[in-house]
Amino acid sequence: MCHVIVTCRSMLWTLLSIVVAFAELIAFMSADWLIGKAKPSSSEEVDNRTGGQQEPYRPTLGIYGRCTRISHMQFSRRDTLCGPYAENFSEIASGFWQATAIFLAMGIMILCTVAFVSVFTMCVQSIMKKSIFNVCGLLQGIAGLFLILGLILYPAGWGCQKAISYCGFYASAYKLGDCSLGWAFYTAIGGTVLTFICAVFSAQAEIATSSDKVQEEIEEGKNLICLL
Repeated sequence: MCHVIVTCRSMLWTLLSIVVAFAELIAFMSADWLIGKAKPSSSEEVDNRTGGQQEPYRPTLGIYGRCTRISHMQFSRRDTLCGPYAENFSEIASGFWQATAIFLAMGIMILCTVAFVSVFTMCVQSIMKKSIFNVCGLLQGIAGLFLILGLILYPAGWGCQKAISYCGFYASAYKLGDCSLGWAFYTAIGGTVLTFICAVFSAQAEIATSSDKVQEEIEEGKNLICLL
């Protein structure tokens, strides 16, 4: 018989698992990993809304994508254009970034799988006599290691020609030059930290769903068990 068991700790672990998976996925797909050096607008380009000169803009560069501005000379305005600069995996700007993409993709795939499984832990707490929470916690720890490897390798690619074109000639491995780090990089770091927190917290979720209080509720014949 299926018992639906919901506790504060198990629900919090499930929500964190979903948030972490989405955060890492969004960061990976974003082009805001590096914010390039400011490019001043031409003195002839005028902002139609204010009538004044447009402010300098800073293009952004991701692992496989980028955002820049294109000119519409007849209208004297600029539009931001975002999209992948690499049409296939081999065109990613640096071998280090290719490795980063592989490690991040592997970690994100594991996290998305765990996030999907975590939704069903309310009904199924074990498979083949193994706790789902413990298995998912182990997988989250492995995913966290993949994410760390990707984030460590990513700065090693700052010396590639693509990064130099955005960050200036002083850019090199682990040196940003004229660039700054964008929100996607910080989101990926935050998601990695939360991944390990989820891995540790999965043990608490397991304890909460197998506590004596839960067993008492099951023995009383309850199918829906909600505990704080």
